[in-house]
Amino acid sequence: MKVLVINCGSSSLKFQLIDMQTEKTLVSGMCDRIGLEGSVLNYKKNGEKIEKKEAIPDHSKAVSMVLDALTDKKIGVIGSLEEIAAVGHRTVHGGEHFKESVLIDENVIKHMEECSMLAPLHNPANITGIRACQKLMPKTPMVGVFDTAFHQTMPPKAFTYGVPYEWYEKHKVRRYGFHGTSHKYVSQRTAEFLGLDYYNSKIITCHLGNGSSIAAIKNGKCIDTSMGLTPLEGLIMGTRSGDLDPGILEYISQKEGISVKEVVNILNKKSGVLGISGLSSDFRDLLDADLKGNERAKLARAAFAYRVVKYIGSYCAVLIGVDAISFCAGVGENANFIRGMIVDHLEFLGVKLDTEANKVCGQEAIISTPNSRVKVCVIPTNEELVIARDTKTIVSQL
Repeated sequence: MKVLVINCGSSSLKFQLIDMQTEKTLVSGMCDRIGLEGSVLNYKKNGEKIEKKEAIPDHSKAVSMVLDALTDKKIGVIGSLEEIAAVGHRTVHGGEHFKESVLIDENVIKHMEECSMLAPLHNPANITGIRACQKLMPKTPMVGVFDTAFHQTMPPKAFTYGVPYEWYEKHKVRRYGFHGTSHKYVSQRTAEFLGLDYYNSKIITCHLGNGSSIAAIKNGKCIDTSMGLTPLEGLIMGTRSGDLDPGILEYISQKEGISVKEVVNILNKKSGVLGISGLSSDFRDLLDADLKGNERAKLARAAFAYRVVKYIGSYCAVLIGVDAISFCAGVGENANFIRGMIVDHLEFLGVKLDTEANKVCGQEAIISTPNSRVKVCVIPTNEELVIARDTKTIVSQL
């Protein structure tokens, strides 16, 4: 069985075609900087990397480019789309409708659309990816793997907000958490990599990218995470504000003469490190600008790292200690300068950074010194494999 995994993020689309008999990735890649200048399709086959620079205005175009590449006579790995037995989609917000992966039908899409206001940067992109695949592969089953599922083990004291309880009863206002497939994979792989008993461990996973979140995982279960009702809460991110005083919404609405809805749109799409720097949501651009003396780019990077440190510290308290801290996702796996800024502030945990080991990019590694009391790792996430496994399980039952 060959499963195509489509993982639509806010500004990227990752994909893998996986042979589920061996769990071997036949081809992988990413459409990067969707909707931004310099968009590109990166395609990796048998160790060979192919890059195609082309305008990618939206996720529909990205899906089309991926499917064309898979069947291309020169670089493709399949003769036709009929060789794909199923497509597994990363689906972000399912509210309380979905606590596990499901076969996608119109009812599932309807519920996803209802939740779009809770994940405005992701659910619409996920649905676009699903629709594009359905159009090109109408007979191929599609499975949705929800980001919120892994966090369903949070206790009520962690997911309950300090608002009238009727809001939860009537409208399901609570903390849900996101990046669940990533936190699940990375926490499990961290335990395996370090020789820990996953079900008797305390692990903090830091999924740092254009969208970022942190999770506290105790004995194999998530007990807290930084994102909330929507992916807007938590860390400062690429374009999202993260935590802020709710009073800002009314204040800016009055001062700027705009609606609260418009304020929320700005908090989602024009804030974060983009808003602080005024330059870009891409941390690579911020590094270049910082090195050239741009003070706002420097501030954006510092504010991002500071927020990560605060969450790690609070989750150490929640876990009553920590065995390992792992970094993953685009920034976490590749931006060693950001990792260094964060780890340098964790000396109170007895953490010591190995500056040479921290130069690693996109590979599994321990970046703390041998005598560090807490192990710090880089563990490249593999959300796609988690999605593919769930997809195989569901499709095999049809």
